[in-house]
Amino acid sequence: MSGLVAVPYVPPPVGRLRSAARLVLCAAVSWYLCLWWGTTTTPVPAALPAVLILREDVYAWPRLGWERLAGVVVGVLLSTVLLHRVPDSAWSFPLVLLCGCTGMYLMGRPGAPNQQVLISALMVYATAVPGYPLARLEESLVGVAVVVLLGPFVWPPDPYRFAAAGMDAYRAGVREQLAGITGGLERGVPVGDLAEPPERARLWLLPQASRDAFDRAATGRRLPHRRGGRPPEGLDGRMTLAARTAPALQYFTQELYARARGGSSGAPPAPGVHGPPDPALCALAPLVRATADALDAALLGTDFAERLDRARALDLAHRAAHPGRGDVVLRAGLHLTHEALADLLRGRGAPDRRPRDPGGGPAADDRPAQPPPV
Repeated sequence: MSGLVAVPYVPPPVGRLRSAARLVLCAAVSWYLCLWWGTTTTPVPAALPAVLILREDVYAWPRLGWERLAGVVVGVLLSTVLLHRVPDSAWSFPLVLLCGCTGMYLMGRPGAPNQQVLISALMVYATAVPGYPLARLEESLVGVAVVVLLGPFVWPPDPYRFAAAGMDAYRAGVREQLAGITGGLERGVPVGDLAEPPERARLWLLPQASRDAFDRAATGRRLPHRRGGRPPEGLDGRMTLAARTAPALQYFTQELYARARGGSSGAPPAPGVHGPPDPALCALAPLVRATADALDAALLGTDFAERLDRARALDLAHRAAHPGRGDVVLRAGLHLTHEALADLLRGRGAPDRRPRDPGGGPAADDRPAQPPPV
């Protein structure tokens, strides 16, 4: 199995439109404030913070703003001092470039150098106009202040709503994904032809994005919120369940596609040629459907105990009919999903409803190890 694919979360169209409107508003306010202040006739540095800082993560704006302002201050001072001490351009430019690069990495974070140090140093070096260094500092200060102080109030974040929407999107995506797999298995369509598209990788990132939004709201970050009420009932448990099932189901789908492409023998078939049906895959459709029904009900917040019982009974039946090592690996993601659902039930005070084998003891995979005979 390959690892989780790092695909950035894409906000919905309404969210992107609001982000664009927020950017335009903050850039315009910064521009006209500097015109009113009289810094320069074209205060471009005042509008740049809105372009470079306003991202989807509203909680990162203050940190990005102060990092940019510190980089501008250091870059302007660096270039001003070097030009005063070394007026010869043959020596001053290499020194500005070298010192700017050094400051960029010294003031940055691991993997994210503070590029404003070098950019500001080069802008001051290239603009030989009296008063420009001070004007750039003033305009950058205005731009950062507008972004940090005004930006969060323009369509303020609603982390609980974002988390709930992420859970709804994850539930719908998982239901669609597993329904497609079940339908393909039942119709006899080669599952290897239903390989996961790259866009589907975003589905497995939704639980973590929702958890991040929820945790930021729970920590009481000092940012304005659209509403200050409590999170919807059960949202925390649903997010915990989604965070546990996402890697398990991604593992299952990738193992399923790999098994289907390689056939029951594990050897890749020729392109366009499909071998005989894999009996373990053909018998997997009811188990996948039952697991999807139980997970969908749990993420919706309704009772899912009976659905989970059915899924675990089908898991036992499939295990009894297909006990091979490859079959165990194939079912592992579904089994982990069942365990996450069972933990959620136990957290609600429900009794342990694990299926029992015909002898009345715990299921085969839950039995304690027996000591070897003497």
